[in-house]
Amino acid sequence: MNTRSTRSTVTFLNPFSLPGYPEDLPAGDYEVLVEEELLQGLSFEAYRRTATYLTVRGSGGHVGRTEIRAISKSDLEEALSRDRAATEKNNNGEAALSPQEDLK
Repeated sequence: MNTRSTRSTVTFLNPFSLPGYPEDLPAGDYEVLVEEELLQGLSFEAYRRTATYLTVRGSGGHVGRTEIRAISKSDLEEALSRDRAATEKNNNGEAALSPQEDLK
């Protein structure tokens, strides 16, 4: 079986949570590891995702500890979507409150 792994970085601008893990994770950059396997018997090269992992660095009493947490692609996409929505809400809320000069 031929497999490959790819790494990328995602950035959360707000604290976030993932299903299956009780604590909120802090905002910041997180490494994502995706493992895929080559699909056999096709006339072209294609891969199927077999696993997705998020690298979580320890904080508080766990500084120096790193965990590799198994997550689903959809859970990661949902967490990123919630983060974008929270960021847009925060930015729009600030913009709506900032033009104080118009009240003079």
